[in-house]
Amino acid sequence: MNLGWVAALLLAGSLSAGAQDPKGPLRIVVGYPAGGSADVVGRLVGEKLALELKVPVIVENKVGAGGRVAAESMKSAPADGSTIMVGNIAVMTLAQFSFRKLAYDGTRDFVPITHAANFQLGFAVGPMTGATAPAATLDDFVKWARANPKDAAFGSPAAGSLPHFFGVMLSKGTGVELLHVPYNGSAPLKTAIAGSQIASEVDTLPDLVELHRAGKIRVLGVSGMRRAPQLPDVPTFIEQGFREIAGLGWFGFYAPAGTPKPIVDRLNGAIVKALALPDVRERLSSLGLEPTGTTSEEFARIMAADAARWGPVIQASGFKAD
Repeated sequence: MNLGWVAALLLAGSLSAGAQDPKGPLRIVVGYPAGGSADVVGRLVGEKLALELKVPVIVENKVGAGGRVAAESMKSAPADGSTIMVGNIAVMTLAQFSFRKLAYDGTRDFVPITHAANFQLGFAVGPMTGATAPAATLDDFVKWARANPKDAAFGSPAAGSLPHFFGVMLSKGTGVELLHVPYNGSAPLKTAIAGSQIASEVDTLPDLVELHRAGKIRVLGVSGMRRAPQLPDVPTFIEQGFREIAGLGWFGFYAPAGTPKPIVDRLNGAIVKALALPDVRERLSSLGLEPTGTTSEEFARIMAADAARWGPVIQASGFKAD
């Protein structure tokens, strides 16, 4: 019976760096289209894993249902280290609170390998509220929204997404009721806000940077504890006095439940090493991502903390998808 390349190594002896080279391919499943942030993370790390582990690495884009199709497929993947997945906070942590029917459990059906990268979210306005003025600050927008309640809405790339729920947090934190308008991805959302079809938007920072630099939108705040290097002119919400409006998105690597700890540890070491390489860090930073790299146990604690933080926000919103 073929136990997979990592299991074969385990049976042969040590899984430490320098153990005999595995022979089978390593498959990295990504639940999003090629070219997106998750795909770039998977491919960048995959290239380095091929060198470190001396195996072919295949990145498979299993697109559908906002990343959930990929997560569902991992339940039947062999727990031998031959298949791993790039997951994110929405699919692995938030989905349990926002979907009535979920064919997987982000905690029970997976073993976290390592947290790979953080990303900030941003809140932006377009010409309707003044890409350059008068809504130059979050306080300006709050005043505008109170004076124009019928137009006080924010768009997000999808219902049930992290930007959706961050918008809910923002609405509560500012004390202004904002109608949520979901779009079918970031591309139509960009078109809508630049064309004054909606007053504001919440999206991941990589999807806002270029429009902000071009003057087509104005990002009024970012969600991290410190300013984003890509937009040093934009203050955090915390800086602006809104201390409850904060949070990060993330990507991480996962193995199927039941994968032996020595295999997880070997993969963890190889991926963390890859994330520390200067060229990988530079490429990810250019996309608005902050490379990290943690132990499996640390990643599990991050997931638990985010579930505790975001669960009440999602439940208070009343959102539930089928």
